[in-house]
Amino acid sequence: MITRADVDQAAARIKGLTRLTPVLEADPGTFPGPVWFKCEFMQHTGTFKARGALNRILASKERGELRPEVGVVVASGGNAGLANAYAAAQLGVPATVFVPDSAPAFKVRKLEAIGATVVQGGAEYAVAYEAAIAHAAQTGAVYCHAYDQPEIAAGAGTVGSELLDQLGEVDTVLVAVGGGGLMAGIAAAVEGHAKVVAVEPETAPTLHAALAAGHPVDVSVSGVAADSLGARSIGGIGFAVAVRTGVESVLVSDADIVAARSRLWDEYRLVVEHGAAAAFAALHAGAYVPAAGERVAVILCGANTDPATL
Repeated sequence: MITRADVDQAAARIKGLTRLTPVLEADPGTFPGPVWFKCEFMQHTGTFKARGALNRILASKERGELRPEVGVVVASGGNAGLANAYAAAQLGVPATVFVPDSAPAFKVRKLEAIGATVVQGGAEYAVAYEAAIAHAAQTGAVYCHAYDQPEIAAGAGTVGSELLDQLGEVDTVLVAVGGGGLMAGIAAAVEGHAKVVAVEPETAPTLHAALAAGHPVDVSVSGVAADSLGARSIGGIGFAVAVRTGVESVLVSDADIVAARSRLWDEYRLVVEHGAAAAFAALHAGAYVPAAGERVAVILCGANTDPATL
């Protein structure tokens, strides 16, 4: 479980190491009320995950847990690996990244370019996760979860506190959900100020299924956003914060995601990955319909994609 206090602590710890990403207002009159895009895809390594990675690794260093000779290890479809490899490089320690076979080749190349040791294998994230846990146990490397650690989620939550600082007031925040770290962090950051709507692919409804069951459950994972929203279940932190703060969940189809991604490019020249486009797909496809005058912020959380597919 995390709170706004954890997010504020993370913000202080990573200050000066992350970018203040801009907020872009959608064309007036397009929606029932004002809509803003939080352009977090412009963050270091192309996603919000650099925030959590820096917070986790710096906190581990403060506690004396970070061993310079073995560094950190993470399991990732790509984005968390990029973030942790970047953060480790900033601190001068090695990073080992386990990725599934489905990880896009361009993400693997970027990991190697940053300097990470990449170990690829298995059909999905769960296989990489087990391998990373074993590596941490064998070597003493600091394990950085892709989404379900308090410091990872709190670091991600600085997107939300930063958004409030930039806008002053907002009614609703739309955010894509896979494992739930970003959603949890943002929900904790804006608790008492705005509601959070989780947007999930129909082909990977981790939070939606958990809310229906009353606890996290495994779901099958597929679809165009599986490389970034490919967790098999919502994390415990994500579920707990979602229940505490009343996060709503809506589902969008692959076709909705593809259309939203194209619209962001066609109308705003914003290049985002499918997972990031999922948040906007809720508005574009009508899965979430704002009330008249409702002030909505859409988190565009990543841009590690092939522009040729637009």
